[in-house]
Amino acid sequence: MSEPDETRSVLLAAAGPGEPLAALSWRAEEPAFATRTGDLALPRTAAKPRNIVVILTDDHRYDAMGFMGTQDFVETPMLDRLAREGAWLKNAFVTTALCSPSRATIFTGLYAHQHRVVDNNHPIAPGLVFFPEYLQAAGYETAFIGKWHMGLEGDDPQPGFDRWVSFKGQGDYWPNGDGLNVDGERIAQNGYLTDVLNDFALDWLESRTREKPFMLFLAHKAVHAEFYPAPRHEGRYAGAAFRYPETMAAGVEGRPMWVENQRNSWHGVDFAYHANLDVGDYYKRYMETFLAVDEGIGRIMDHLAARGELDDTLILYMGDNGFLFGEHGLIDKRCAYEESMRVPMLARCPALFPGGTVVEQVVANLDVAPTLLGIAGLAPPAWMEGRDMLPLMQGRPVPWRDALLYEYYWERNFPQTPTVHALREDRYKYVHFHGIWDVDELYDLQDDPLESRNLIFSPGHEDVARRLNAALFDRLAATGGLQIPLPRDAGERNILRDAAGPGLAPFPDALLRLLAR
Repeated sequence: MSEPDETRSVLLAAAGPGEPLAALSWRAEEPAFATRTGDLALPRTAAKPRNIVVILTDDHRYDAMGFMGTQDFVETPMLDRLAREGAWLKNAFVTTALCSPSRATIFTGLYAHQHRVVDNNHPIAPGLVFFPEYLQAAGYETAFIGKWHMGLEGDDPQPGFDRWVSFKGQGDYWPNGDGLNVDGERIAQNGYLTDVLNDFALDWLESRTREKPFMLFLAHKAVHAEFYPAPRHEGRYAGAAFRYPETMAAGVEGRPMWVENQRNSWHGVDFAYHANLDVGDYYKRYMETFLAVDEGIGRIMDHLAARGELDDTLILYMGDNGFLFGEHGLIDKRCAYEESMRVPMLARCPALFPGGTVVEQVVANLDVAPTLLGIAGLAPPAWMEGRDMLPLMQGRPVPWRDALLYEYYWERNFPQTPTVHALREDRYKYVHFHGIWDVDELYDLQDDPLESRNLIFSPGHEDVARRLNAALFDRLAATGGLQIPLPRDAGERNILRDAAGPGLAPFPDALLRLLAR
């Protein structure tokens, strides 16, 4: 006799006649996901509602901060200040290392397989609630300024925001003719985009009457490629010495074929972006491009201080995913290596937690929505998968996750990376690939933080691999994630290899058997 179905589903939307339907599933014992037709009033807690500033950057990897010392020349004085005067969540991750899925997770508190934004080409299905809608319903003034990037060209105002400033797709650092969407009206982009967005943020903060608490969500294009620093910063690090990653070498034993083959592709060090690119020079321009972001954080903090609001305002800084600069022979993100899925996350609010706090627990973009609702004095809805991080920043002992689920779904646009599911514990990480004939990965992060020795066939690790495989699928089943999303083809394809570059990787030795003749 089969087990009873433990999941339920809800139809969200159809794009039109003959178009695929979007549905979500959730565990039967939990309430359904909220939809915009329902009540947006959440139960209030005893906590005082605080002002909130969220600053989100694109592709900012976890260790690209001055105080970490990963590269000697990196300067991030305002991020260093946030760490010094607030909390550094040193083990922060995303559940999907790709712009749109990660951003959708931030706004919903759901995994990509639940909110269904699994690539950069498709928008959130109509009806799903974003956390700012709950803040609005509770009396907050809200503003979104910057990169929305869910759907190829969409920049229309979204529910939950009183003020809206955005642009189409990825946008451009310098004006491209598309301009900005300001509260539904098209205006010109006058100047370097990071500075323009910082100016809009400061103008909105200045315009407030202070009769209500506020939430500002500032989402920069920076530091997304191609990297164009502000003219005042260009060339600052040209003469600096870059330390190349130890895992950049080719031919590492136990490395999956697809990883080795990706070296000679759009996302590999041997044919990066189909060009002859040096990752050291690229990284230096990346950090030059970040300088305008860091300056803008300082301007916002100075403004709040002048109004007497700084110490009572939660400032949360984070990246939407990481970025590889040569690790494992790769660039970009998408995969489950630490440099891809790990992000910087810093928070400051002296009224709530002391400076110099270091949070060791694994937190994620999944946790942003419930945390900000808690900061606003609201009880997060039970359907959100994330958890409130404030108790961790306050040093309170609370039950926390023992492992984080990661997912990435193969894109026709970038076929070099397969569908990836991973489970990351404090010590072990298990990475499972779907749809390819290759080896999975298992790493002991305690003994091998660089993920340089794949233990998937290592004697003595069989039980660990089996346990993590079962735990991974248990979590997917519990959250409705056992079906692979299939979006329509959209966007350009980047599928070339360098004919004069490295050839295909050999088939893994562990999968070879000699047939007796």
